[in-house]
Amino acid sequence: MEFSCKAFKVGKCDGQKVVDGETMPLVLQPTEPNEGDMDSLLFALKENKDWFEQIIIKNSAVLLRGYNVNNAQDFNEILETFGWDDIRYVGPAPRTHVYKRVWTANEGPLSEFIYYHHEMVLLKESPKKVVLFCEIPPPEGGQTPFVPSFRVTEKMIEEMPEAVEEMEEKGLKYTFTALSRNDTSSMRGRGWEDAFGTSDCVEAERRAKALGMEMEWLPNGSAKTILGPRSLTKVFDGRKGRRMWFNTLVGMHGKEHSSATMADGTEIPTKVVKRCEEIIEEESIQFKWEKGDVLFFDNMALLHGRRPAIPPRRILVATCK
Repeated sequence: MEFSCKAFKVGKCDGQKVVDGETMPLVLQPTEPNEGDMDSLLFALKENKDWFEQIIIKNSAVLLRGYNVNNAQDFNEILETFGWDDIRYVGPAPRTHVYKRVWTANEGPLSEFIYYHHEMVLLKESPKKVVLFCEIPPPEGGQTPFVPSFRVTEKMIEEMPEAVEEMEEKGLKYTFTALSRNDTSSMRGRGWEDAFGTSDCVEAERRAKALGMEMEWLPNGSAKTILGPRSLTKVFDGRKGRRMWFNTLVGMHGKEHSSATMADGTEIPTKVVKRCEEIIEEESIQFKWEKGDVLFFDNMALLHGRRPAIPPRRILVATCK
């Protein structure tokens, strides 16, 4: 599909890459300097809604830049334009509800690197789109790097075909331990009460099971969640048959509160995890946030993370079906 929308001008940003013929991120700007107001943007999105959805899948990352998007209310208006169904975030990241469909991104310490992941990758239903809005860009760092997932699969198969085949055949199993209450001093500090929306253990177990996970209760009131078997890679419709590295084995393997093994309990060799980590970083793409940026990710196609930052930094997020 060629770029053929007169409502936007194609721009550039630092860090752009061309991957398999597609520019990531594709930067869309106002066609004229005086057309960066919210009314003009909303009109352009409404008139070209189907095209915009196709371009998200085609380029995997689309950045709206140069528009007067000032706050959570403006951001929410953009989201409502598309009519995408909301999907409630379930995961370890501490987040705060801001306005309607809008939440803060992970509120863990800015000094920490948030590792690459597909949003809610281990649950029965993951959001198809993750949309981010930069309200306050950090003075230094704080980029949201992302990785074309199929490139990780390609390189892992090329370099470690037997390891990939074994993990694919056996599947993966993960565990994660969550405290009962939120701990914002950790990037994975969301308590199970907040995550499942209840303080009742029986109800929490029921909700966990509906999401495809089991729970074990620990003496200190923490909950150990067990997920598996889960696939190593997945192929999604409309994405050129690419095998996405749709897992979180690097992010959870051998950590203090989490683990990743093969589904039968076989340990994943450290050298496999290490090389995978290196490949993911080698394939990463990032740009410097500017105030008012709105970034659309195809969550089926991209892993994303967060670089450490000097505060202040305020990125808001919405997850959509």
